[in-house]
This record gives sequence, C-alpha cells and structure tokens, in this order.
Amino acid sequence: MTEENQDLIEQNEPEWQAPPLPEEILDVKEPAQMSEVGTLGSIFFEPGRTFEDLRRKPRFLLAGLIIIFLVTLFQFAFIERIGFERVVREQFETNSSIQQMPDDQKQKFMESQSSPNAKIIRIASIPIVSIIVFLIGGLIYWLGANAMGGSARFTHGLSVWIYSSLPPAVIFTLANLLVLFLKSPDDIEVSAAQNSLLPSNPGFFVSGKSSPVLESV
Repeated sequence: MTEENQDLIEQNEPEWQAPPLPEEILDVKEPAQMSEVGTLGSIFFEPGRTFEDLRRKPRFLLAGLIIIFLVTLFQFAFIERIGFERVVREQFETNSSIQQMPDDQKQKFMESQSSPNAKIIRIASIPIVSIIVFLIGGLIYWLGANAMGGSARFTHGLSVWIYSSLPPAVIFTLANLLVLFLKSPDDIEVSAAQNSLLPSNPGFFVSGKSSPVLESV
C-alpha cells in the first residue's frame, strides 16, 4: 500500500469519539408527539398511545380542570334539582350522631347547615376536595411505580391518575345528568343518589335510610 493510499484511508475514517456516560443517556428526553388538547380526545380511543405520550411529557392541567368542572356541575345540578334543604335534611336523618342530639340543637344545626352560605361553601369545597384526591392518587401511583423498580416522577403519577379518571368522569356526568332531569325528584333517594343515580354496585338495592351501614358496605 502506497503512502498516498494510506493517507486517503485515514482521511475517510471517522474520528473516534468516546461513548456517552450512562447519566447522559438517561437524561436524554424524547419530545412529546401529541398536544395536550390531542391527549384529551385520544384518551377515549387510544389510551395506550396517550399514556405513552404522557410518559414522554406529563400533562394534567386541562384534564384536571375538566374533571373538577364536571364533578362540580353534577353536584350543583343535583342540589338545585332536589333542593338543598331536602338534601341536608335526608343526610341528617341517616347520621346517627346527629339523631342523638336534643331536638332544639338538632333544629339549630339543621338551620345553620341549610343556609345559603352553607350551600355556597359546599359547592366551593368540591374543587378543593378534588385537588386533594388528585394529589393522593398521584402519590399512590408514583410510589407504586417506584416500588416496582421504576424511575417515574411525581408528575407522571399525577398525570396517569387524572387521565385515568377523565373518561369515567365524562360518562358519569352525562349519564347522571340525563337520569337526574328525566326522573322525578320525589323518586330520588338522596343518600344513595348523590354519588350516582345509576346502579353500579349492589348498594343500589339497599335503602340508605333503613340500613345505612349495609348500604355503605
């Protein structure tokens, strides 16, 4: 081999580079392939693809706001349809500790809890309770994933929890609102119907007034 050919080979050979460190490989982030609005629709039809994209980039803000709006909407519609005073009264009738109060104290407590301010506080507390549930659910998913050897961040667990709850929340709200306005308010049992107007477990066949413990079980 001539010296000229040797020089050509050396020029054509790529320059050697050291491989990246393992930490650098782990830090490489794959960009998301779907927009946040796109994930809201795809979670109903392509949940696997949606969760894969959430792994690339956790997102939960829009989905969380939609769930909070739906839950608040149903509770507000339920109270307006049934009547706030009746809702409070029937809840008190199934509360054994309140039933043990003297009649005068019971009446005062009933009046304070059925006031317009109490109604506003109850509705306004729904978003706060929903956010707490989101955080607890995300924490459970995050701890569970890492306990199984994963390396997920808390935002991953939070996004999985919220997006897993979105389709049931939409179906639940639409179906229950339909039943709420088609069914007579007098035929609705408050203690059993405030969480759901549709039979989804054997508790539907048990009266909350006569057997509150059995209905809860």
